[in-house]
Amino acid sequence: MSGPLLLKGFEVEMYTGLPDGTVVGCAAEAAGALPGFVTEPDNRNLEYTTVPEASYRRQLQLLLEPRSQLRQWLKPRGLTILPGSTLSLGDTRIFVRSDPSNEYHTTIERTYGTRVVTASVHINLGLDTTHQIFMALRLMRCEAALLLALSCSSPFLDGEVTTAQSQRWLQFPLTPPQVPLFQSHAHYVAWMEEQLAAGAMHNIRHLWTSVRPNGDHRPHDLNRVEIRICDLISDAGLLCAITAWAELRVLQLLQDEDQLDPLRASRFTAPELALLADANDRAVARDGLDAVLRHWRDGRLISARDWIETERVAMAPLATALQLDPVLAPLTAVLRDGNEASRWLARQRQGESIREIICSEARAMESRDIAQLASFATDPTPALG
Repeated sequence: MSGPLLLKGFEVEMYTGLPDGTVVGCAAEAAGALPGFVTEPDNRNLEYTTVPEASYRRQLQLLLEPRSQLRQWLKPRGLTILPGSTLSLGDTRIFVRSDPSNEYHTTIERTYGTRVVTASVHINLGLDTTHQIFMALRLMRCEAALLLALSCSSPFLDGEVTTAQSQRWLQFPLTPPQVPLFQSHAHYVAWMEEQLAAGAMHNIRHLWTSVRPNGDHRPHDLNRVEIRICDLISDAGLLCAITAWAELRVLQLLQDEDQLDPLRASRFTAPELALLADANDRAVARDGLDAVLRHWRDGRLISARDWIETERVAMAPLATALQLDPVLAPLTAVLRDGNEASRWLARQRQGESIREIICSEARAMESRDIAQLASFATDPTPALG
């Protein structure tokens, strides 16, 4: 930890394409030209990361600056950054390799096809000890569905409306299919070694689940929890708000382990909690904030929206003490008006085409990024965390 706030950082995956919403891959070329950007197996995905930093204001800047640099590089090529977490306008019939010589990429393509060609954001929260990491991992695993509910942004695929608000999460190949609720670092190490020996995972990175431990030398050397469930959050301010919600939950946990570690505070066993969490994730992928979930404490039914709001009220005193109220503020609009996917679906039902929605949202994303980045020049005071 760094003072009262945790170190945090982001891994952001995005699509590039034409202003009309057509996806055009250029990841290999862009990664070769721009520092800090890397490729994914499919050339239509481009990723950048932010360095660990506790301040939300600084993280907001770190999120926006690479996107500004990327847009400057894309503009003379007639391209832009596209919102959404799936190939909204196609084409899932083909896999566009970013590095045809990469053997691991070959394995990914042959095993999963374009199910993995999605865009998302991973949130990393730094912690001091493995005890803290695995407690936080358990809480975040049991509440990951709430973070997905706030971030759903993939209701379209191949030019069609899907049956989901997060088509990305429903199609992405969770690997291995069942992951336990880790009870300790030793449990995690032993389980990882078993999966690798059995061939269920190709390498230590091949643990694709909602939340996982992370560090420079996994599985032994860990320093953070990585939340992987969120769809791409095109509004960097909202990403900071969702992260602050998660961070405050972890800080509450560190203050009261007996009440917030699911292993201690739930009536369910660890295997039951893992199944419950996965079922909640799928429910939210379908229905977003309106999904009816089972609470990890006692199994009672509660909507994702009501659960988020209940915890937001409970964390309010801590948020105020840490001066995070402005960071959390964007959640109000999401809980009132819906997440990105639900708003897009409402527009589609009112007669807008998917192409019109993606096109206008790409313009809105660019305008918002420009305005947020400009605020650092006009207001040097630390207004965010």
